[in-house]
Amino acid sequence: MPAETDPAFEALLGFLRDERGFDFTGYKRASLMRRVRRRMESVGIDDYEEYHDHLTVHPEEFTALFNTILINVTSFFRDADAWDHLRERVLPDLLARRDEQPLRAWSAGCASGEEAYTLAMVFAEVLGVEAFRERVKIYATDVDEEALSVARAAAYSERDVQNVPEKLRQRYFEQHGQRYLFRKELRRSVIFGRNDLVQDAPISHVDVLVCRNALMYFTADAQAGMLQRMHFALRPDGVLFLGKAEMLLSHADLFRAVDLRQRFFRKTITENPDRRFVAAAAHPRARNGESAQLGALRDAGFMSSAAAQLVLDPEGRLAMANNRAGNLFGLTSRDAGRPIQDLEISYRPIELRSHLDEAASRQRHVWVRDITWHRPGGDALFMELQVVPLHDESGTAIGTTVIFHDVTHHRQLQDELSASTRRLETAYEELQSTNEELETTNEELQSTVEELETTNEELQSTNEELETMNEELQSMNDELRVTNDALREQQDQVTRLNFFMTSVLSSIDNGVVVVDGALTVLAWNSKAADLWGVRTDEAVGVPLFALDIGLPLEQLVPMLKRQLVNDGDHETITIDAVNRRGRPVAVHVTATPMRLEPDDTPGAILVMDVIEPPGGQPPAESDSPLVDGFGNS
Repeated sequence: MPAETDPAFEALLGFLRDERGFDFTGYKRASLMRRVRRRMESVGIDDYEEYHDHLTVHPEEFTALFNTILINVTSFFRDADAWDHLRERVLPDLLARRDEQPLRAWSAGCASGEEAYTLAMVFAEVLGVEAFRERVKIYATDVDEEALSVARAAAYSERDVQNVPEKLRQRYFEQHGQRYLFRKELRRSVIFGRNDLVQDAPISHVDVLVCRNALMYFTADAQAGMLQRMHFALRPDGVLFLGKAEMLLSHADLFRAVDLRQRFFRKTITENPDRRFVAAAAHPRARNGESAQLGALRDAGFMSSAAAQLVLDPEGRLAMANNRAGNLFGLTSRDAGRPIQDLEISYRPIELRSHLDEAASRQRHVWVRDITWHRPGGDALFMELQVVPLHDESGTAIGTTVIFHDVTHHRQLQDELSASTRRLETAYEELQSTNEELETTNEELQSTVEELETTNEELQSTNEELETMNEELQSMNDELRVTNDALREQQDQVTRLNFFMTSVLSSIDNGVVVVDGALTVLAWNSKAADLWGVRTDEAVGVPLFALDIGLPLEQLVPMLKRQLVNDGDHETITIDAVNRRGRPVAVHVTATPMRLEPDDTPGAILVMDVIEPPGGQPPAESDSPLVDGFGNS
C-alpha cells in the first residue's frame, strides 16, 4: 500500500523542486520520508514545516539533505555474474550486428562513476583498447553534482577498487600514492553530465543502457515515465541492463526479457501490424442433380449449426433461419418471406440494415465485433456478427447470409483471464515493489554500515590517541615518582645536615650568629640565646640590627661591611656589653666571611666570647639555658 501523504511533506518536496530544481515527487514516499527524517534528526528538528523554514534560513543545508536522500551506493563490478554475462553473451551478440559502426552506451544514475568505468572496462575487454577508443562513447548521468565531481576525477581509494580483478586493476588503473586513477586515454571516452530521469530528455540512439537499482526508488507512475524515456533512448535492438531488484514484469509492452535472471532486456517494437480477418468462402450451391438425401443432409446441418444463422434472398427477404436463430431471436415459419426491415432482428441486438447495405455494395463480407445484447430478464450475451454475400457458380449474387456467433463463454473466459492477469500483474508489482523496498533498505543499511565503519575507525583512532596519552602520562608519572624519590632523598639529606649543624652549633661554648649579606639572621645558637635573652625562633629571619640586645651592634658595622665586601680573613673586636641579666660584660666578637660557592650571596659568622666583666670580675654563671641555635631546648 502507498504511504499516506502528508501535506507538509508534499509542500517541502514542492519547495525543493521550485528552489533547487530537484523533483523528488516521483520517489516512493516511505523511503523518501525515512531519509528526510534522518536528516531532520541530525539538525534537531521533528516538524516538516520547521525544517522548511530551516532550509530557507540555512541554504547550506540543501547539500547535506541531497547527500542524505541520494543514496550513492555503488561499486565496481557490482553483481559480478551479471557483468560476466554482459561481457560473454550480450556484447558479442550486439557487436556481431554492428560490424564496425560506432557504439553508444548510457549509464543512467551513475553516482560516483564506478559503474560507468566498469562498463568501459567490459567494452575494452571485448573490443580491445584501441577499438574501444575509436568506436565507443559512454554517457554517464546523475542528478547529484557532488557525486559527478567525484566521478569526473576518476580517482578511487584502495577500498573502492577492491572488487576490480587484479589484472584489470593493473591494466586500467594507475596508482598514485594511496589513490587509483582510471587511465586518461580511456577516461576520455566516458562523458559525465547531469540528467534527471524523471523529467529530462533521454540520450538517444543508445546500444546499451545501464540503469541499475535506480528505478526501485520511484513510484509506479514515475517508473512508467522513465521506462518510456529509456524505450525511446534505445535503438531497435538495444539492450537494457537493470539491477537485481528490477524485473519489468508489468512493462512487457516496452521491453522483453533477454535474461531475466541477470536482468537484461531488449526493446519491444510497439508498432502493431495490420491484421485483417479473412472470411471463409460461402457454401457452394448444390449442383444440379444432387440427391435428395444430400439436400436433406445439407438442410439438417444448416439447422443444427451452433451459430445463429439467417439467409436472405436478393431482395432482402428472410429465406431461411436455423434452429439457433429461431430460439435466440424468436423467429418462426410465419416470418419466412418477410422483409428483414420488418423484423425485430433488424435493429436488435444491433442495427443490421447498414451492415447488409455495406456488404451488398462492396460485395465483401462484413465483420462486427463486441456486440453486447442485454435480453429482458436474462444475462447479457456477447456476440460477433458476420455478413457474407452469397454467389452462384457464375458469380451472380443470390442472397446474403447473416451469422451471429455467440462468444459469451469466450468473453467470460477472456474477462476471467484479464482479471487473473491483472491480479497477477498486481501481485508481480507488489512483489517487485517489496523487492525494491528491500533493496532500498539494504542499500540504506549498507550506507549506514559504511558510516558506522567510518565512525568506528574514528573511535579506534581516538582510542589509540588516548592510549598514547595514557602511556605518556604513565611515563610522566614514572618520572615524577623518580623525582619525588630524589626530592625525598634530598630532604632526608637536608634533615640530616640540619641535625648535624644543630649539633655542631649546640656544642660550641660561644655564642654564634650567622647573617646573610643583608645582615638578616640565619642562625642563632643556644649560647647566643643564653647570653642575650633572645630565643632562636625570635631571632632567625630578623635583621641583626633590629634585635634589642645588650650588645652595641653599631660598633660591628665597619667590621661586617669589610667581611661582606672584601671576603678577607677574620677580624676580632672587643666590645663592652650588657648580658641578659643586665650585668656588664666584655665580649670578644670575631667576624669570619662565609661563602660556600662562588655565586652564593655573601654572609658572615659572628662568634661572641665573654672575656670578663669590666673591672676584672669573671662572668656570672647563667641560671638556666635557653634554647640551642635552631630553637631546640
